[in-house]
Amino acid sequence: MDVSYVRAQMLPQQEPPLGQKGAVKWLRENLFSGWLNSILTVLGILAVFFLIKGALPWLLHGVWNAHSLTECRQVIAANWGDQATGACWALIHERWNQFIFGFYPQDIYWRPTLTFILLFVAIAPVLFAQIPRILLIVTVAFPALGFWLLWGGSIWGPAMAMVGFLLIYLAYRLLSERVGAVVSFGIGFVAACVWWLVLQTHVSTAVDNLVPIGLKPVESDQFGGFLLAFAIGVTAIVASLPLGIILALGRKSDMPLVRMLCVGFIEFVRGVPLITMLFTASLLLQYFLPRGTQFDLILRVDILVTLFSAAYIAEVIRGGLAALPRGQYEAADALGLDYWQAQRLIIMPQALKISIPGIVSSFIGLFKDTTLVTFVGLMDPLKGITQVVRADINWKGVYWEPYIFVGLIFFIFCFGMSRYSMYLERKLKRDHR
Repeated sequence: MDVSYVRAQMLPQQEPPLGQKGAVKWLRENLFSGWLNSILTVLGILAVFFLIKGALPWLLHGVWNAHSLTECRQVIAANWGDQATGACWALIHERWNQFIFGFYPQDIYWRPTLTFILLFVAIAPVLFAQIPRILLIVTVAFPALGFWLLWGGSIWGPAMAMVGFLLIYLAYRLLSERVGAVVSFGIGFVAACVWWLVLQTHVSTAVDNLVPIGLKPVESDQFGGFLLAFAIGVTAIVASLPLGIILALGRKSDMPLVRMLCVGFIEFVRGVPLITMLFTASLLLQYFLPRGTQFDLILRVDILVTLFSAAYIAEVIRGGLAALPRGQYEAADALGLDYWQAQRLIIMPQALKISIPGIVSSFIGLFKDTTLVTFVGLMDPLKGITQVVRADINWKGVYWEPYIFVGLIFFIFCFGMSRYSMYLERKLKRDHR
């Protein structure tokens, strides 16, 4: 039976219409999908155009080799005319070391440089599973080694301080199966406190007398720039995460006293501005210490910033714990796991995976907030060092260049943390097809 309106042969494959492929399709779907999006796209293009039109000549006319703002302007006028304007990057070229190292002695720049390199070596096996596990030795030793390289003095002081953490670890490993994780950790913590407060100074002094190994001491007021930002930021980030986990678990604890203490701490810290806590570290903390006690300002700031960050991290992790279905807790109970085994093997890994965006966002905000230490007399890179550099009569009138330079470095590291967060989310994602 012949059906005239039914095709008997297949048509050859053809290219899709121009509007349904390539760049045209992307533009239609993302920039011109409707009249409102089209208007916003056109306005955005115009804004970018005028921004580039105004800033590009200023950037292209930049001068890198000069010894003053006046010399920069002379070079710009000689090359592009009297009415031309340009960036005076020569300020960055001449004073880059102050932006990076502050007032750290120039003859020992190798020490913070080596510390920075060792920092990346130490965090690499923690952030990336492909890195050889042998580098975890550097991770464990870095806190004492980094402190010694930056501040100098005898190596035995920071080395003996690490013995206290070793005591906590040994107590947990040897006693946790007999008396439980909490009791074993408490025993280790008490032993560590006795070591730090009573024995450490005497032992480190005796060892230093026998085997003197040390570096030239550097005072904290010589720290500044990004060296100071990293010294405070990295310490607070590393210390606030485990403290935040403990506070989050304490807030959800069934023990009323533990829950009330954690809730009170978290809500108090989150209700107080960071600048208030920095003033507390700078001015008020000394009043609560014995007379004659010398408590390093950077250490005080580190402690208060860590506590501030831990309160926010605790709330982020509590959100991750609340997002887990009840069945995960019931599954842990069905397997016969105790509380700490369930938290370590089932609950906390999932909660941390859910909380990754919030945790990294808190870390990024914390790293940027290190610039607030300028209000307690420390030379941060954004305001402290910039004001010092611009106070030089040779660079009076330079304004945008130092802020652009500092902002660019902050952007590089904050963007890096953001990209790592996205990488970690993709790696840990298990529900994709």
